[in-house]
This record gives sequence, structure tokens and C-alpha cells, in this order.
Amino acid sequence: MALSRSMRTCLQSGRLALLAILVSSGIVLQILACALYNNWWPMLTVLMYLILPMPLIFFLGSDTSSIMSNGGDSWVNFTKFLTGASIVGSIAIPSILKHAGVIGWGALTMELSSFVVFGVAILWFIQMNGEEDEYSGVF
Repeated sequence: MALSRSMRTCLQSGRLALLAILVSSGIVLQILACALYNNWWPMLTVLMYLILPMPLIFFLGSDTSSIMSNGGDSWVNFTKFLTGASIVGSIAIPSILKHAGVIGWGALTMELSSFVVFGVAILWFIQMNGEEDEYSGVF
């Protein structure tokens, strides 16, 4: 059963709204981890979150199969490195700060929760773009 064009647009708008809510809640968790404990050191992980979309910027317009392949040119390998470094850094920075005694358990929990929320939002965004490509030939 095919959905009408207006129904698909409504569903897409709802998905985008939920995605915006996910990203907003990740930002709120990030800020609360700092504000509730009056310690702004956990904001260092924002640098890693800024590096995370770089692969999408580098490959804006190329096919996604080149990112998932084992081989490739140096730009593909560079974007894989940036993604891996950002993911590891997003977990490592709060963990190192907790180990050094700079932040407490509550801030660490909120930081890691923020990471999980951002990760779910990114994976959902990638999944949404995959569905969009399947139906783009219909119109």
C-alpha cells in the first residue's frame, strides 16, 4: 500500500522533529553536566562533537559505499580516522576527568548519557537518509 505524498511529508516532518528533540536533549544533558555541579571542564567534549560531522562534510555528495569499504583513497581513511578519534575522545575525555578527580560521578553519568543520545541521533539521521534515497526515484 503506497502512502500519499502529503502523508509521507507529514511522517518526514515528524521524524525531523523527533531528531531535533534528541539533539536538543543531548545539548541539555551536556550543559546540565556542567551547570549542576558548577564545573565547566566537561565542556571539553564539545570539541569532539564538533569533529564528528567532519566526515559528512568531506563526503557531501559522494556515495556512502566508499565510506563503508575497506579500501579507498586517503580522504576516506582520513574521515574514518576523524570519526574514530571523535568517538573515542567523547568517551575518554569525561573518563579521564573523572579519574583525575576533576569531575564527579554525576557529571560523568550525564556526559556519557549525552554521548549516547547524540549517538542515537546520528545513527537515526543516517538511517533516515538511507530511506530517503530509496524513495527519491519515485518522484
